[in-house]
Amino acid sequence: MAGGQPEILKSRGKQQSVCIGVISDTHGLLRESVIDRLKGVDLILHAGDVCSETLLESLRRLAPVYAVRGNCDRGEAAQKLPVRELIQIGEHQIYMLHDLNHLDLDPVAANIHVVVCGHTHAAYSEQRGPVFFINPGSAGPRRYMLPVTMGFLTLDEGTCSFEIIPLEN
Repeated sequence: MAGGQPEILKSRGKQQSVCIGVISDTHGLLRESVIDRLKGVDLILHAGDVCSETLLESLRRLAPVYAVRGNCDRGEAAQKLPVRELIQIGEHQIYMLHDLNHLDLDPVAANIHVVVCGHTHAAYSEQRGPVFFINPGSAGPRRYMLPVTMGFLTLDEGTCSFEIIPLEN
């Protein structure tokens, strides 16, 4: 997929909320717990360090997928992934990239509502003025003694919320 509004969402009524599964830094590992939690979402965002075309194919069987290239994504298949992605869902504009340090625009000036990133393996959500910044953490192998996490981004008319989901005890 390359920018724009996902086909599955174009025909939906404006009053209906959209549930988006957000993952990052899987590093080739697609956990059963992630698959189970992503069942029934409207869309999946992967904020980089996918490290496996097979992993993306598995995600595409669950819902439409947008993914960006991370610093560990190598090879021919990875080169097909964009470095950044702009996704329009109703009135919401989502800008996704792997490393927030490489943010190349002013989200406020660009009318971006949500910035999705990964790279740090540390989950967070933070409102900065009118822009919501989210990082789902890492759904892949545990690293840096950080918890393994993913998230759900819910978009309603005029509002959005993000829930961080721990995947292990």
